[in-house]
Amino acid sequence: MIGRHVADYAVIALGGKQYRVREGERLLVDRLDHEEGATFAPTVLAIGDGGTLTDGGSVTARVEEHLLGKKIRVFTYKPKRNSRKSRGHRSRLSRVVIESLGTRG
Repeated sequence: MIGRHVADYAVIALGGKQYRVREGERLLVDRLDHEEGATFAPTVLAIGDGGTLTDGGSVTARVEEHLLGKKIRVFTYKPKRNSRKSRGHRSRLSRVVIESLGTRG
């Protein structure tokens, strides 16, 4: 009989980074191309179930919202040269909720 049961955790890849996630967990990741409220299946690298780590499995995630990160201010100057620069940066982020994860078996 082939069915689904819930795994303990999964290792997924999103935006060139790897995350260890559990069901119901929220992540802040680099901005995704999906719309707010859209459900998608990220790339699953491994599933941890008990003390074993296996390939494959399934993970379902939902984009909760798109937002901007904390503003980072950078100020540089060179003393006695009247040289000053002020720059700022805000990362474009997406909040993702892990809805379900499971293995086959």
